[in-house]
This record gives sequence, C-alpha cells and structure tokens, in this order.
Amino acid sequence: MAVTEPTSPAAGVNQPGNQHAVLIVDCDHASVDIERAVLADICPDVPWLRCKTEDDVIAQCAEAEGLIIMYAPMTRRVLAQLPKCKVIVRYGVGVDTVDLKAAAELGIVVSNVPDYGTHEVSDHALAMMLCLTRKIALANTLVKSGQWDFRLMRPIHRHQVQSIGILGIGRIGSAMAHKAHALGMKVLAHDPFVDPATRPDYVEFVSLDDLLRRSDVVSVHCPLNDSTRYLLDAAKLRLMKPSAYLINTARGSIVDETALNTLLEDKLLAGAALDVLSTEPGSPAHPLFQHDNFLVSPHMAWHSQESAQELKRKAAEETRRVLRGETPMYQVNQF
Repeated sequence: MAVTEPTSPAAGVNQPGNQHAVLIVDCDHASVDIERAVLADICPDVPWLRCKTEDDVIAQCAEAEGLIIMYAPMTRRVLAQLPKCKVIVRYGVGVDTVDLKAAAELGIVVSNVPDYGTHEVSDHALAMMLCLTRKIALANTLVKSGQWDFRLMRPIHRHQVQSIGILGIGRIGSAMAHKAHALGMKVLAHDPFVDPATRPDYVEFVSLDDLLRRSDVVSVHCPLNDSTRYLLDAAKLRLMKPSAYLINTARGSIVDETALNTLLEDKLLAGAALDVLSTEPGSPAHPLFQHDNFLVSPHMAWHSQESAQELKRKAAEETRRVLRGETPMYQVNQF
C-alpha cells in the first residue's frame, strides 16, 4: 500500500462546504483512506497531521470539531485551547494520553475502539504463553545450535494441571479465559470492576495476591490508569511461583520491568513475554532482552489485516456519530 503523506491543517478546516471540521491528529498507518470515506458526507476533506507535542496540537487543531488521535497528548492544557472540539476518538483501546476529567468538564466526548482486536490480542497472549510453557522458543534456539535433546527443555507440564490468572477480564481477558479453558486450564481472575456473575462458571474470581500466588501463568489484560500503573511491582511479582510465567499484552507500565528483570536474573520466575514496554520502541540494550526465557514483540498483538481496517473504520464511525448528534457507542468519559 502506498504511503499517503500527511497534510496541512489548512487543507480541510473551515473551507466552504465543510459541515464539520475533522482532523486526524497523528497516526502511523499507511493511509487514511478508510477514515476519509466514512467521513466524506460530513467532512469532504479530512487532513492528516503529524502532531507530536502539546504545542503541535494547540497550533494546528484549534478549529477542529472532531479529532482522531493515536499518540498525541490530550492534556488539560491542550483541551482548554480546543474551543470547538466536540469529540476525540483514539485509535485503539487505551486512553491514558487523554485527560478524561478535563474533557468531561469541557463537554468533549472521548471514545476509544475497544472491540476491534479482541481475538488478535487474546490469540497473541495465548501464543506467547504456549511458546513459553512448551519451551518452543528455547527448543528452536537449542536445535539450531546443534543440540537435539528434548531433556534440555525440562520441566514441561501439561496445561490440564495448570492454572492461569487473568488480570483484567473485560473483552480481551474474557477471550483469553475462554481459550485457556479450552486447553483444560483452571481459570482464575481478578477484576474489581467486573461482576463475577456476568462471567462463565469456569472462572474463579480471587484477590490479586491470591491470583499471583496460585497461577502458573499470569496474563495481563487490564487498562493503564492511576490504579494500575506499576500494579505488578517488585512486591507483587515476588508473590508469583518461581515456576510461573508472566504475559503482558496490555500496557507496558502496568509491570515494573526493573523488578521483572531482577526476578529473571535470580531465577525466581520461569519466564516472561511482553508485547508492550514502558518505553517504546524498546532499545536492543534493554536488560530484559538478555534472557533466554524472555520473549518480546513490538506492540503487535492487536494487529491483523482485518483488525487494522476495522480499527480505522470504527474510529471514523464514532467521530461521525457524535458530530451528527447521535449517541456515542464507545464513550469512556461520562458527563
């Protein structure tokens, strides 16, 4: 797919014939053709910007009614200088770059796209788990180095005698629970915002400490916010079994990476797999990358050809919905 260059904000804001001014503030996609097609009837031109800083957003987006964002910071300072803004939609699930309270006070709807990659993320978490528990990555490395000996992968346990702890059992966590249950694993879950009665009988709800102590695999699926930032710190991680594995496909800053590295160095954890890091992209010199029992992927769990297109379409549809005066489907800040 050819790359379409981002455009100047002047190209589509306040031009004659525009019913609404919508900007794509930033994104790393190859094109924004899908979004423009969805929004064509209310905004004939949707400029694609490259805003990275607060000042970029303030300077280029002050006239917009609708903003579609990826990484651009939406702080209180920024939001206060967007007088015409009615809706901000983020590509993806996490909205930790947006000041939700400030947006609500200013009457700006903030939405995400929570359901575009449910199966992709849970599949990726499952794949990471299997790669660790079945020692596939280690076996691949050893065989390619000339060591054909299954005994080097011991111990390996059958999944039917293992427990998985799901931290955050929303859409993705529930999908992961279902897939792990299909393998025969006992499913534990911790989520203070979910009613246990709404989940299948095979899910046992427990405290966070109990989940960490009992699980052979811990899979993280909670959002990043003030209550979950570094939730899995050194003290919490040390509750895990030395034979257990940690999987994180949610947000990097939920896990204290320094503490995780220490546990792996001290052999107090069997292994870990992260699709997300506190600072992205990850440096090749990252301490965690030295470990043979550590797997990493470049924040790609959400991705498939189908999910990428669905994400773009739904972000644009939510923007269009709000600007047409319809009820938003994915609003995350209530006012």
